[in-house]
Amino acid sequence: MARDTREGPNARSARRPVRQFVRRIAVDLTPLRVSRDFALIWWGEVVSQTGTQITTVALFIQVFQLTHSPVAVGAVGLVQLVPMIVVALLFGPVIDRVDRRRILVLAQIGQAGGSSLLLVGAFMGHPPLLLLYAGAAVNAALVSIALPTRSAVTPSLVPRELLPAATALNQVMWNTAAVIGPALGGVVVVHFGLRWAYGIDLASYGVAFACAVMLRPLVPQRDEHQEEERGVDAVLAGVRYLKGRKVLQSTFTIDIIAMVFGMPRALFPVLAATQFHRGPEVVGWLFSAVAAGALLGALTSGWVGRIKRMGTAILVAVALWGGAITLFGFAGNRLWAALVLLGFAGAADVVSAVFRSSLQQLTVPDALRGRLSSFNILVVTGGPRLGDFEAGVMASAFSPTVSVVSGGLLCIVGVGVIGLTVPRFARWRVGDPP
Repeated sequence: MARDTREGPNARSARRPVRQFVRRIAVDLTPLRVSRDFALIWWGEVVSQTGTQITTVALFIQVFQLTHSPVAVGAVGLVQLVPMIVVALLFGPVIDRVDRRRILVLAQIGQAGGSSLLLVGAFMGHPPLLLLYAGAAVNAALVSIALPTRSAVTPSLVPRELLPAATALNQVMWNTAAVIGPALGGVVVVHFGLRWAYGIDLASYGVAFACAVMLRPLVPQRDEHQEEERGVDAVLAGVRYLKGRKVLQSTFTIDIIAMVFGMPRALFPVLAATQFHRGPEVVGWLFSAVAAGALLGALTSGWVGRIKRMGTAILVAVALWGGAITLFGFAGNRLWAALVLLGFAGAADVVSAVFRSSLQQLTVPDALRGRLSSFNILVVTGGPRLGDFEAGVMASAFSPTVSVVSGGLLCIVGVGVIGLTVPRFARWRVGDPP
């Protein structure tokens, strides 16, 4: 006799709390469903960021193989930082004045040019270090245009109440790429070589270019009564807006502290060889561990929209990041422990990123979002570059362990300083002025 496999009402009701819990914590996909343009930007960025992450791993490995110097690897971040600062400050007003779709299209072409330089270096076999630094600098300059442009258009693509969800989805996108890219990058370099790594990155910009071309025009909204600034005044408008807004300033300051002192990624090639006694594939694993934790944090970020005290959430998240990095420094040759700690650090970092970005987008007018987004991207992407150099110098002067541990502890100290000097930041709630 056939067995009745239908579930009774008790079984269904027993699973209902589980489904409700999953819905409460799972990332909200609504922005991808309601906005075609947001979805186009999102998918294009998944592909191009994966290529970028492959290149980051390949570049660090290549520089270390050529020089065997932690300082030379850390200098990659330094040569990227200067063009990022210049371009972010000068180009921010342009993002607030012209069609942002056109900017995205041109940025993909420029980034492809930077990756082409690195590909030429790979074909040379033993390229001059200056060529590798030049390719890295070009890409960094274009990132300072593309990323703030994408960030500035998000509030105009989704309803205001969906901004935290859209921000969380952006974190899912970046960290999905940051998990897949480094892990794939290490494997590609080992089994196929640097040429394939840089070639994949170059091809990824073609996908992002196609997605950008399909966007509708994205002209910034302007107050018709507001006089349009030009030249230096336009650049300084964003700085003037930040003046006196200590809560908004703190979102930048705390991320600088976390990324400059607590991001030891420039040491990953050194640690893979000297501490874990493994090959380039471990470099990819270390990069991917941070991103895997961040991805898990982003995928379970359905709760962020219910948090009102965003400042407190940021402080707690950065303190957890610093603590995890400190313990990572004491992991010794236990690779599994190192990967777990980096994953926890990544999860804490993504929570901080979601709340920082949401606070900024909720409080900055559209006419200034390009400039303020440029400042934010400069901090988010420039901080780790400066941290690369700081970590390399500290590792050369003392040891990689001292560099990692001291950086994590300084993050925790920085959280305490900001909490004490800007108490309003911890008390800030959604709806309060910045």
